[in-house]
Amino acid sequence: MDVRFAGSTVDDPAGRQVPAVETATETLGAVDPLLLSAGVLGVALITIAGWWLVRWLRRPPGVRLQRVLAGRDEVAILMHPNPDPDAMACAMGVARVAETVDTETTLQYPGQIRHQENRAFRTVLDLDLEQIESKSELAADDVVLVDHNTARGFTGAQSVEPIAVIDHHPGNGAGTEFTDVRSEYGAASTIFAEYLREIGATLEAEVEEGGADGPLVSEALATGLLYGIQSDTNQLTKGCTEAEFDAAAFLFRGIDEDLLDRIANPQVSDEVLQTKAEAILNKRVDGSFAICDVGETGNVDAIPQAADELMHLEGVTAVVVFGEHDGTLHLSGRSRDDRVHMGETLRHAVSDIPMASAGGHARMGGGQLSVEHMNGIGPSDGISKSDFEARLFSSLSGER
Repeated sequence: MDVRFAGSTVDDPAGRQVPAVETATETLGAVDPLLLSAGVLGVALITIAGWWLVRWLRRPPGVRLQRVLAGRDEVAILMHPNPDPDAMACAMGVARVAETVDTETTLQYPGQIRHQENRAFRTVLDLDLEQIESKSELAADDVVLVDHNTARGFTGAQSVEPIAVIDHHPGNGAGTEFTDVRSEYGAASTIFAEYLREIGATLEAEVEEGGADGPLVSEALATGLLYGIQSDTNQLTKGCTEAEFDAAAFLFRGIDEDLLDRIANPQVSDEVLQTKAEAILNKRVDGSFAICDVGETGNVDAIPQAADELMHLEGVTAVVVFGEHDGTLHLSGRSRDDRVHMGETLRHAVSDIPMASAGGHARMGGGQLSVEHMNGIGPSDGISKSDFEARLFSSLSGER
């Protein structure tokens, strides 16, 4: 670059010495005014766009989600298959944020709600939830995913492009306009407790008639979010961050204790008790690891409950329980052993079985595999249940 300082001269085309500033001015004057205007306009547009981007990114996530929902007539809030309290509470949270900008919502889910805790949550909080089996049944084109980041469990799920994703599970799913995935958090409900504070919401239980400055958080919503946090962190004892405790402290002042007790202590079916008994009586223990095949079961939600039960055994630090339902083997694992990342353990155990899937967090994981593929249908040679059990022990010990 040729830099000229004040007082310097240059040769003009005739060979005469003229001031450098004069030459520069003449050069600028020779530039096409349209090109110059276009350049100035381009710089201005880039500057304005950058300013708006910085402003957008500096807004709290709760406010950004509120802006994304604003202006839409309706959104479908989609939970993962067989939604648990954390997923249902998050759906309630999106609905409340959407209500503040006059956007209608429909809460939907694939699969079934079978676990007695999940059914109690839905019934006690009087939730209006719609079950779907295909993409065509989604209530709106604009979809928000909660507590999972990739739609699954129904026909056409792979083609769903959500406008927003809010989750705490690892994964690569994203929303076209808003994504907030915090895999370090213990519950997605924690994120929604933060959102409500960010949009200036006030707990209904703390507000006297007419004393609220912002949107109200009902006792049902506060109770649901608090229970969502409790259920996904085993009563704030596993996978917690400081954020879980902060959210619980905020929500506790607004809950209905009777509703909370009714959700937390539902009646248990005979089948669930039988599955738990099967796991306790027929478990195989190798060192500090326990595994049990509970056989055929009509209630797959009894399998993770049986895994929870085995974790109470003295000396056991990691467990895997599996059982068969409708041609599918369902796996559920729990760990309090720093050597065992349960999600990775289960993923490695099924990695070479066609049509099998598994994963999860360090402390909790799950998976499914087709019994037919396990027996040798497809490109694999198949594996017996006894061999699969041995493989699970190897994965738990880090040998696989």
